[in-house]
Amino acid sequence: MKMIPVAFDRQILPGSFEYSLAWLIDQELNLSSFESHYHNDDNGRPAYDPRLLLKIVIMAHSKGITSSRQIEKLCHENITFMALSADTRPHFSTIADFISRSPEAIADLFSQVVLMCYDLGLIGKKMFAIDGCKLPSNASKEWSGTHAELKKKRQKIDRAVRRMLHRHREEDMAELLPDIHAREQAQIKKLRAASRKIKTFLASENERTGSSGKAVKSNITDNESAKMKTSHGVIQGYTGVAAADSQYQVVVEAEAFGQGQEHDLLKPAIESIHDTF
Repeated sequence: MKMIPVAFDRQILPGSFEYSLAWLIDQELNLSSFESHYHNDDNGRPAYDPRLLLKIVIMAHSKGITSSRQIEKLCHENITFMALSADTRPHFSTIADFISRSPEAIADLFSQVVLMCYDLGLIGKKMFAIDGCKLPSNASKEWSGTHAELKKKRQKIDRAVRRMLHRHREEDMAELLPDIHAREQAQIKKLRAASRKIKTFLASENERTGSSGKAVKSNITDNESAKMKTSHGVIQGYTGVAAADSQYQVVVEAEAFGQGQEHDLLKPAIESIHDTF
């Protein structure tokens, strides 16, 4: 085995995507919206520098990698990610928390980059191409339904719990096999947790309505997502809409919507482009 020393600052080569990414984040972008998370004296250990987290998240997304666990692994094994993160090796939960708590701040960075591209003459504003696609969310469609459907689901779960408890009372527990008893107790615990989850959701979330004013399905795990049909079956997810300028194919607008139909999404995409420029 041969040990070779590595200088991380020499791994980010000029002209590469990672070099441009690091330069933009370190030198050009206004990251003040992240400061409240970074300068935090209440939680003990200092937070990770948001610049490092931004670099590895955007770099990973540019390669089609969105899993926080995979990004953590890259920071341990990939020399480019080790260099971008200054070899800090953040835990996947830190990466996931950074993404989930910073959507507005990250969206602001997108706007800054678009305006920077415009100042550099990379956006012609003569023609935009707009398209959409279905994106799965990290939420089970089994937890979807209107409020009325979720109430029925909870009632069904509660009835199942009562039946199991009634059977326990009728049987001689001394003769019941221990492993069977343990399995049923675990199932009761699981069902009760599911019932509480639905009850809490119904008490805290308002009914979602569609454009027609009728109630639409909510999702307990991710209430902003929607149940939608795709060529690969029904998924719980989002419709992603992006717009690119015709001159250099710079993406000038990108947003995810919690609905399956795309015909209502053209107008907000155009309005957002208009507001940007």
